[in-house]
Amino acid sequence: MQDLMIRVVPVGMIRTNCYVLFLPGRSDCLVIDPGAEPEKILQQTDGRHVAAILFTHGHFDHFGGAEGIMEKSTRVYIHQEDAPMLLDAVLNASMYMIEEGMIGPEATHLVHDGDEITEAGITLQVIHTPGHTRGSVCFLCGDVLFTGDTVMSMGVGRTDLPTGSEEDLRNSLNILRPYFGKYRLLGGHG
Repeated sequence: MQDLMIRVVPVGMIRTNCYVLFLPGRSDCLVIDPGAEPEKILQQTDGRHVAAILFTHGHFDHFGGAEGIMEKSTRVYIHQEDAPMLLDAVLNASMYMIEEGMIGPEATHLVHDGDEITEAGITLQVIHTPGHTRGSVCFLCGDVLFTGDTVMSMGVGRTDLPTGSEEDLRNSLNILRPYFGKYRLLGGHG
């Protein structure tokens, strides 16, 4: 997908990488992991309609800005295993970082390994990569792999929060091994 535009928007106290994806000439876009600062994210849409929000996993630092960029018709995608995290401050780890905790928007679409999502003219494939959370996923789009917190610039995601598993993460890294060096990996932080 040669014309795909990707804007990286680091947001929030943990500097989560939010991604705004769009095709030139279209009036819509999709957003991956809008963790905070919705006004900053919206600036990067250049006034485009946010057709969909995709979450790589259910931690608060990846969904905290979602409601501020949503419109009535915005669809919300997350893996079925992480959907409960959006509505539970203990599971989404916000209780550990923010005194009052945080809940996110309810998912409109639950994804599974191998699913294809087409929004704003852009098609992404879902790769289930449990470990950081039970429902962590990566999104493959052309030669770009959005890895969330499964793989980041300085390593891999932690496994000591609810639903994390070091063994699952090791297995997921083996699944992703063929992508290393051949695809551009865009992580959730760094």
